[in-house]
Amino acid sequence: MQRPPLPPFTEDTAMQKVRLAEDAWNSRDPARVALAYSPDSRWRNRAEFLQGREAIEAFLARKWQRELEYRLIKELWAFRDNRIAVRFAYEFHDDSGQWFRSYGNENWEFDENGLMRLRIASINDAPIREADRKYHWPQGRRPDDHPGLSELGF
Repeated sequence: MQRPPLPPFTEDTAMQKVRLAEDAWNSRDPARVALAYSPDSRWRNRAEFLQGREAIEAFLARKWQRELEYRLIKELWAFRDNRIAVRFAYEFHDDSGQWFRSYGNENWEFDENGLMRLRIASINDAPIREADRKYHWPQGRRPDDHPGLSELGF
C-alpha cells in the first residue's frame, strides 16, 4: 500500500503530507488516521510508547473520547529526504467543559511507501478560557481560508 506523497520530500510534497495529516486527525476517525502509519509504526506520544496500527487506533479512540470538540492545525517546520518535522496546536475541552490548547512538535520518519514508521511527539497543555479559543470552524477539515499557526501568532 502506498500513501503519496512519497519520499524523498520536496517543500511542496512535505507541505502536502502535513496538510493530509492535519485533515485526517481533524476527522477524529481513528481507523482513517491509523492507515497513514506502517503496520509496525512506533510512536512516542508524551510519555506513552506505542507500536503498531492497532495500538495507534486504540490510543486515538481513547484520546477523542476525552478531548471533545478537538480541532488541530499543523505547520511544516523542516524536512529532508524521508523525514518531516512539524509544529502544531490543537484545542479541545474535557467533560467538565474546561478548554485547553495543546502545543507541540512532532518528528516523522516515513518508509518508501509514504507510510509513517516513526512518530515522536512532545506536547504541552495549557488551560484556556472558552473566550480565548481561536479555532471556530465546524468539526472536520480546517477551511483553506482559516489562519494557520504563524498567522495566529502561535
